[in-house]
Amino acid sequence: MSLKVTSSKLVHSRRAPEMALWGLLLVLYGPLLLHWYDGWLNKSISLEHEYFSHGVIGLPFAAYLLWQRRDRWPQLPSPSLAGSLSGGLLLIFGLALYLSGVPDAINFSLPIVLTGLCLWFKGRAGLTQMGFPLLLVWLATPTQMPYLIAPYTLPLQRFIAGVAGFILFQIGLDVQVEQIYLFVNDRIVEVAPHCAGLKMLFTSLYVGLMLLIWTGTWKARTKVITFGVGIVLLSVSANILRNTFLTLFHGTGNTQAFDWLHESWGGDLYSAGLLGSLVLLLNAIDRWFPGDPSSSLPSPSQEQEC
Repeated sequence: MSLKVTSSKLVHSRRAPEMALWGLLLVLYGPLLLHWYDGWLNKSISLEHEYFSHGVIGLPFAAYLLWQRRDRWPQLPSPSLAGSLSGGLLLIFGLALYLSGVPDAINFSLPIVLTGLCLWFKGRAGLTQMGFPLLLVWLATPTQMPYLIAPYTLPLQRFIAGVAGFILFQIGLDVQVEQIYLFVNDRIVEVAPHCAGLKMLFTSLYVGLMLLIWTGTWKARTKVITFGVGIVLLSVSANILRNTFLTLFHGTGNTQAFDWLHESWGGDLYSAGLLGSLVLLLNAIDRWFPGDPSSSLPSPSQEQEC
């Protein structure tokens, strides 16, 4: 009896520093996460940071994966000296970014600190076990990447404008296309960089990654490649239709319908429909490749190894 009590106390004492650090992490980054969620849900965050609103569902899913692995974490071997050293350096770097006071640097410090903690406590084995949760956090961290890639979206904007103009011409509308501008009945519609569908493309790829992790399909290379290509085609096609309808509504003077699809709940309905179609796409791919060992829908009792 005394041996069991002593063993329990020993395990608790070993895990005490980890629990203290996780608590400190919650104190430091709790307000930051609340700021992100408030900005994403109320659209009060910057336009570039709104591109990462998929974190609304991605971060809780990462926490769920972390919780799933809580029993396996103590069983991992102790880190090597190189693992502990690299983890410590990342922690110092992340702390420096947090103390810099620069908003984007503070944002970026979160995934760096989390990665550093995994290396510090468990080395490469910890980083491997927590790879997917960390990846979801990295991809949901608001940065200025949308602003940096905006100048390179011009070919996509031209393509969307051209296809939308072609569709409208086929239904009998007098439409002219010049670069990224569509002229309908002396009204102008611009396919701006933020209207090129990059936000929904990023969100679709992120949700697609979550589906691959949840279903275990990430283990099947053929399915992953097919699914990735399908997501891109589906997202671009859906955005072309959206811009076509926006141009139709604006060109015909239907301001109410334009505002509904552009800024009201019509846009949310469009986003939900696109994301819901990803589930159908993945199930279709699972039927197209029935010989693949991974299944698209796990049983309730099946634990997914990521």
